[in-house]
Amino acid sequence: MNGRVSFVLMVIAVLAFACTRSSTIDSASSTKSAHKKGTAVASALDVRVDDEVHFQLHVMNEGNRKVELNFKDGKTHDITVLDEHGRQVWRWSDGRLFTAAYQNKVLRSDDTLSFNEAWKSPAPGRYVAVARLVSQNFPQEQRVAFAVR
Repeated sequence: MNGRVSFVLMVIAVLAFACTRSSTIDSASSTKSAHKKGTAVASALDVRVDDEVHFQLHVMNEGNRKVELNFKDGKTHDITVLDEHGRQVWRWSDGRLFTAAYQNKVLRSDDTLSFNEAWKSPAPGRYVAVARLVSQNFPQEQRVAFAVR
């Protein structure tokens, strides 16, 4: 009986600890996040339209200490395109498979990590690109409006 009670208490303690460790994405207007003194991660999204729409998500370490970005799997970023009504019309990660392995990427002070993706054959219209760095400890989100003619 004492073994069962101890086991139940241990499970409750582990769950309580896990629930307090979750992180959330700050508002879309926030481009920087700092977790420790001397660390600051910022992001920027560039969108260029020609025959395709080209996206460049830049993640910068603007602090004076190295930063280790933690990812729960092989998916480090994602880009979604929304139409004028807020409906998703394209997502970079759709149809892709990602490794299940936990991974880390280190950014030294003043380093930049860039992700380049392209949306082929976009229809004319007005859109909003939403780019996300899906880091567990430094999540970032950027939004940029653009038009395809």
